[in-house]
Amino acid sequence: MSTCKKYVIKVGEKEIEINERVVKILNTYVRTEMNLEKLAEELGLDGWSEAYEFMKKVPAWIAWTPAILWKREMEKCENASEIRVVKI
Repeated sequence: MSTCKKYVIKVGEKEIEINERVVKILNTYVRTEMNLEKLAEELGLDGWSEAYEFMKKVPAWIAWTPAILWKREMEKCENASEIRVVKI
């Protein structure tokens, strides 16, 4: 029996599921000079303040995980017997 965890970050009234696309955006944010306004635009948030709140809640290990590794972990969810949603 395998268990899979999916992560969801709540910012204001929005809930953002951490998927491969979001991890790619986070990778770009932590590795380059992307600003909070651009991060908000990429994630569909309402301005830099929501992007700031989002980044405060995202665990650092997620932001620094390469997208390909995240994709492989999420592929395991397809065959998992249990999927747990972790809301942060």
